[in-house]
Amino acid sequence: MLLKPNLDWKANQGITLPAVQANIACVEGSLQIEFLIEEPLDCFRAEVQEDNSTSWEDSCVEIFLRNPKNPAEYFNFEVTSRGFVLAARGTDRQNREKLSADALTKIKRTKQLASVAGNLICWGMTVTIPPEIFGLETFEGISLEGNLYKCADKAKTPHYLSAFPIDTEKPDFHRPEFFQKIL
Repeated sequence: MLLKPNLDWKANQGITLPAVQANIACVEGSLQIEFLIEEPLDCFRAEVQEDNSTSWEDSCVEIFLRNPKNPAEYFNFEVTSRGFVLAARGTDRQNREKLSADALTKIKRTKQLASVAGNLICWGMTVTIPPEIFGLETFEGISLEGNLYKCADKAKTPHYLSAFPIDTEKPDFHRPEFFQKIL
């Protein structure tokens, strides 16, 4: 699945944007999302140094998923290029509850070492989310809706990409009305 920019958003206009490929699978009952990223050096930022922090400010990949046990709620998992994660649940942007430190340790993050090729930095991140985060025994046979994102709000060149279109005036990933089936 290719993540694409909304070129109607001013933040994405007139810049060289990252290229992002994502693959989603159910592996041994867990949800696994692999991201491969090539981004211009001025789009890259790696400052965040702890979990449940401001991951969206750094080069970050994000997984937003509607809760199959409670469709009014969605989870967000935002993982930096260094592997730090912000994870929360709730009904909208304002009503979020961060997941506990114990829950965060169950979210496996496998990073590829970044490499530089010309003015591009290439990196990858595989995120494995266990079903118990959602109160499930497995993701096998479960239909999931959501969206995948790439951003870096505080990079020299901020940018915003998504797997599925978001029809808003400016970047806003907390919009479950634009979620689509991803598994």
